[in-house]
Parts: sequence; C-alpha cells; structure tokens
Amino acid sequence: QVQLVESGGGLVQPGGSLRLSCAASGSMYSIYAMGWYRQVPGKQRELVATVINDGRTNYAQSVKGRFTISRDGASNTVYLQMNSLKPEDTAVYCCNANFLRIGAFWGQGTQVTVSS
Repeated sequence: QVQLVESGGGLVQPGGSLRLSCAASGSMYSIYAMGWYRQVPGKQRELVATVINDGRTNYAQSVKGRFTISRDGASNTVYLQMNSLKPEDTAVYCCNANFLRIGAFWGQGTQVTVSS
C-alpha cells in the first residue's frame, strides 16, 4: 500500500522560511517524478514544483527564486525549501509521487500559513 507522509508545515511570518518533507513508501516500483502542489479554498490546485528522477526541476513562476525542490532517491523523499514566504503562499501543500506502472499518488497535505 503506497503511502506519502508529509511534514514541515506550520505558521511563519512573512519573509520567513519553512522546509516541507514527503516520504513515499509501500511500492516495489520506481518513482519517476515527485512534486508539490498547493490549494486554497475556492481555487484549483496548482503546481508548485516538480523534480524528475534525472534531476530536472520545474517551478511555478510565482515561486521561482524563492523555493527549491530536491529529492533523495534512496529514501524516496522529496523536500521543498521555501524562503522569503509571502502571505499569498498560504495554502495546503500536497505531495505527489508518480510511480512507474502504477501511476500517481497523493499525500494528505500539510497546512502552510504565512501571516504576521
């Protein structure tokens, strides 16, 4: 049974930093890509950042230069380092993992709130 366990969310002041982690487990198949998405009430879920197993990354324009995604392939863990946080970054952040052969799975999400 595939599980994605996220951690690292919380409350932070504008300009602050947070680091999210997501560990995937429970499958014998390799992961092709992992990523982070975010959602606020009343809006569609949006891509934040993704990383492919060859190291290529992709970022939403709104987070470029502030967020950094990285992955530990050995432990199937993806990280999102978020710096210079803004109130508009407030959202539930969800981890995604794309496994070969069995497709995509999602974590339950972790709340990030940026407020003074």
